[in-house]
Amino acid sequence: MQSDINGIKLINFNDISGTENDYTVVTELPYENGDDNFRPDIVVLVNGMPLSFIEVKRHNNREGILTERSRMERRFGNKIYRRFVGITQFTVFSNNNEYDDSDIEPIQGAFYASSSYKRMFFSKFREQRAEELEAKMKAIDPEYEAFILSDTNLISIKGTPEYASSLSENSPTNRIITSLYTKERLLFLLKYGICYKTTTNKDGITEIEKHIMRYPQLFATLAIRDKLREGVRKGVIWHTQGSGKTALAYSNVKFLTDYFSKEEGKIAKFYFIVDRLDLAEQAKNEFEARGLKVKLIKDKEEFITDITNPGESNTSGKVTMTVINIQKFSRDSVTKPSDYNVDVQRVYFLDEAHRSYNPTGSFLANLMASDRDAVQIALTGTPLIGDGYNTKDVFGNYIHKYYYNQSIADGYTLKLIREEIETTYKNQMNDTLDQIVRQGSIAKKDLYAHPKFVEKMVDYIIHDFGEGRTALDSTIGAMIVCDSSEQAREVDRQLNRFSAYTHALVLHDEGTKQDRKNDQEEFKKGNIDILVVYNMLLTGFDAPRLKKQYLARMIKAHNLLQTLTRVNRPYKGYHYGYVVDFANIKDEFDKTNKAYFDELQSELGDEVQNYSNIFKSKEEIEKDLNVVKNQLFLYDTSNVVSFINQISEIDDKKQLLDLRQALENYKAMYNLIRLYGYEDLYEHFNVENAIKCLNEVNNRISIINLKNSIDSSEDMSQVLNMALDQIDFQFRKIKEEELIIADAFRDSLEKTRREIVDRCLDPKDPEYISLLDELKRVFKKKNIEELTADEMKQMMGELDTLKKKAEKRNLADRMLAAKYSGDVKYMRTHKRIMGSPPPIADAITVHRILMSVKSKADDQIAHNENILDNEDYFIKSLQPIILRACMGENVKVDKPQLMFIDNCLSKEYILERDWVS
Repeated sequence: MQSDINGIKLINFNDISGTENDYTVVTELPYENGDDNFRPDIVVLVNGMPLSFIEVKRHNNREGILTERSRMERRFGNKIYRRFVGITQFTVFSNNNEYDDSDIEPIQGAFYASSSYKRMFFSKFREQRAEELEAKMKAIDPEYEAFILSDTNLISIKGTPEYASSLSENSPTNRIITSLYTKERLLFLLKYGICYKTTTNKDGITEIEKHIMRYPQLFATLAIRDKLREGVRKGVIWHTQGSGKTALAYSNVKFLTDYFSKEEGKIAKFYFIVDRLDLAEQAKNEFEARGLKVKLIKDKEEFITDITNPGESNTSGKVTMTVINIQKFSRDSVTKPSDYNVDVQRVYFLDEAHRSYNPTGSFLANLMASDRDAVQIALTGTPLIGDGYNTKDVFGNYIHKYYYNQSIADGYTLKLIREEIETTYKNQMNDTLDQIVRQGSIAKKDLYAHPKFVEKMVDYIIHDFGEGRTALDSTIGAMIVCDSSEQAREVDRQLNRFSAYTHALVLHDEGTKQDRKNDQEEFKKGNIDILVVYNMLLTGFDAPRLKKQYLARMIKAHNLLQTLTRVNRPYKGYHYGYVVDFANIKDEFDKTNKAYFDELQSELGDEVQNYSNIFKSKEEIEKDLNVVKNQLFLYDTSNVVSFINQISEIDDKKQLLDLRQALENYKAMYNLIRLYGYEDLYEHFNVENAIKCLNEVNNRISIINLKNSIDSSEDMSQVLNMALDQIDFQFRKIKEEELIIADAFRDSLEKTRREIVDRCLDPKDPEYISLLDELKRVFKKKNIEELTADEMKQMMGELDTLKKKAEKRNLADRMLAAKYSGDVKYMRTHKRIMGSPPPIADAITVHRILMSVKSKADDQIAHNENILDNEDYFIKSLQPIILRACMGENVKVDKPQLMFIDNCLSKEYILERDWVS
């Protein structure tokens, strides 16, 4: 789509005005494959291709977004829908609420995501150029508005307060639609915002992931463009650790290639500059995984050849990123006048621009001298301020900024919890140190690497890591940051005593380069549990499963922030990353922050507060733990069976939700409970019990959701959704046969749900009411979560019978609705007229009468949107319209018949209008 295919261009990306591309928006377009289909609420088509869709849920539907995401993931994972996943570039999901930044999972708000065969990552979007968009917005055309409402058979909602408020450009749904679907933004995202990343899973199978640009990356790209247009050729992108700076560089290779070609008539050459060999290899892998051609410079001579050659540095015709270590720049790697090609524009991306760029050193001087006209974009998460020179002074002003707090609120990074080691262990360590010292004078480095000291430290780490895996799950990994390479080797040796965990030692002089690379990859795949390091992997190493960091050395200044943020990547919905502090970093962290923020104040003013909240504060922790203590006070958490009996008596969903939150907080902060003086919690409530109790609370909430839905026919649309999405089917003895039956049962539930719930167009049809009653009877026979395999087989037969009956009924309703241009109000009225003995006429004549009524009634509402506010007046106003339509078909109706038709039709209009309320 981003280039010609056999000479055919699918989209004209230069057509911002919309005169050459066709942009179409439709509602409930069926995505069909055989008997299976789904209908997104709103579909956006470009040149006839359904490239994006929007799913909207009602306001304050707190479970709607999560449930919808689960359903969409299950749908996209189905091979039946694979072709639709492929053509869908991105999706939007909204329940029209503002974001709750305390939610780890996307519960409420308006989110966007790329399509995926597996888990979809829902991203928040926070507009940063609202005035620019508002200037391009036009007022709503009343005639076009009336056409849309009429075409979607929703003319009755015009004029309601709810409809008026839904038109507000400031509503969450409308804001994200404006941000993503203006023609310029849509074309930008389709061309530059989508990438395919190739990864290899733990089983060695290659997988392809579709990624969409995060909003800070989008606005950073636009900010770079603005600076270039102003004549600025260098600057700093300050994006916090874990915010995707490498992905930003990748997107800008594509964007800036076009920019320099169109606006300056130049060929762009791109360089990604690092200061360590391992980071060069890592950057190369990241760019290649996204499909970019990469040239890795091996020595100074190769770079001299490269920089003096214009144009691309390969013969493939693809845009190339040259990855180079800054040490490869030399006095000779300079574009000389005789070599210089005015058509070439070099672009330097400087990774981690807080290191190795001392203005008094030769490396930076060689870089600056290599091409005085190069565009220099410095990337950093922790810019240097003070200590003789500032990142901004070296590389120019900030182009775009994105801080920790915002990244945490957006779900791209996690807050950290610093865990002090237990007092009893501290005493043991001090005793051990005293014993070692009494043996004679010993250097500090040797002291901390002494086998006796390391033995105690490793014992503690193994115990704590085991508890961490129990509380979180068995897939999390750990990193031990050692005081010295000697200590790291001793830690690695001591870990051999514990066969339960695999581990790897990563030092610059340990093993080969390939060995170190393999260890990192195996850790990311989950095949290594613990990494032991000293200086390596403290920056640039990205492994989301790394959730425990054992810090046994003091690290200073910005390097400390770099190290800590190795554990802040999102993983499986966890709330925090954990730093176990052996080195007492608190004082150093506070000291670094104070000096750092004092300097930042002059640069950023009040914005400094956005960078100050990487750790969960002591006050926040104590507040959460007090909630845990009070919420759990009444429950017998020491006995899971007793606990189950207690919560089985609770029908108050809010009470259960509060209990669930308390249990989740306990699980997340179990290590802090004794530290903060909550021994009663710690002694009477272990981590394993917490997890069991949490599972039981979740199951109880699911059962209440299901029962509440069954008891209310209006909420019947949620019944099978709840059963399918949330109920945990458990067997006493799990056998392969039973697992297969459970999968088949879920499939049967899904197909029945689709037929009875999704496709029902007439809930008041006596046949549908009968099906609904039968469905309730099936579900109420036994608690669904306790079904055995045999009972599931029996229920599948009953569900299949119901599904076939519903299929027959729904097909007839769809065919009849099609006769009324899809307007179900008139389909239902037609059925009521034909079902009221004796009918006033045959079906064909009734259809002609109602079509005439529909035209006049819709036109009346379109020109007087307040008419439905006076229901009595509206009911009476339909009578002459109905009477004239009958007379036009030579059908005589008496007053009771006229009133019956009027009541049926007016109720349909009024119910439709009330539905939006």
